[in-house]
Amino acid sequence: MTPQTSSNAPGPAEGGASAGSPWSDLGRPPLNGAALRRALLVPDGLWSDLEVVARTGSTNTDLVNRVRGGPVEEGTVLVAEEQTSGRGRLDRHWVAPPRSGLFLSFVLRPGPDVPQRAWSWLPLLVGVATATALARTAGVDTMLKWPNDLLAEVDGEERKIGGILAERTGDAAHHAVVVGIGINVSLGAGELPVPEAGSLLLAGAQGTDRDPLLRAVLRSVERWYRDWRAADGDAAACGLQETYAAGCATLGRSVRALLPGGREVVGEAVAVDGDGQLVLATGSGVTQPVGAGDIVHLRPGG
Repeated sequence: MTPQTSSNAPGPAEGGASAGSPWSDLGRPPLNGAALRRALLVPDGLWSDLEVVARTGSTNTDLVNRVRGGPVEEGTVLVAEEQTSGRGRLDRHWVAPPRSGLFLSFVLRPGPDVPQRAWSWLPLLVGVATATALARTAGVDTMLKWPNDLLAEVDGEERKIGGILAERTGDAAHHAVVVGIGINVSLGAGELPVPEAGSLLLAGAQGTDRDPLLRAVLRSVERWYRDWRAADGDAAACGLQETYAAGCATLGRSVRALLPGGREVVGEAVAVDGDGQLVLATGSGVTQPVGAGDIVHLRPGG
């Protein structure tokens, strides 16, 4: 995508900054890595390391490769000012102008006390944590589309403003999950990759400073993750299941589930079960849990 400037987007640099400088777009200042580390890398905290890089292909790919290559401590965070090959679910690409969003990944190691079947809750947990942080810090009512899209209202329509990707990796004795978050922060209308996308700016955010947004997201993830682990991965016991359902825009909707193998099921999304699966009530009166696939929200009559 070639970024275009619009009336909603921050304008070009003023004051003579060079084109290659992090300050070449004064409306999108660079993240302050040192300040972020001071704020987030605290004693007994989850976050153990935080690195901000100017540019990479994919933060998730980078961390997955690190985990496969040797020991990587839980709580390692990698943030990129720009991703050239960002990935979403189903190998979709995530492209945005430099410093226009939050592009980060981190390593989690739930450990043996959390059954591996409960690990499927991790992308939903990060969705709840991120939506909560964005609502509190940016003032944008952020909804969840199962399993891991972030939605906000732009011009009276639900638009995708972010997404989450979780990948298991590591050897049998040292399983890890690398979780990636991508959030469109300051993209203007002319910069959106597709018309169905949105951004915090277009959703009326009260601010687009990425430093406080990033701090809020990571602190919220830590809070939910610690509660979930303390409950041995029981999403109901720690309140995660109820909170996810309350913020899920998919529930109560007619949806089409595009399943692995080319199958599809149409029904009403009625619940998220104890394993994080979406439960559909089909026209034949049968309920079917969906653990993997792409969900399309259908309009009435669609």
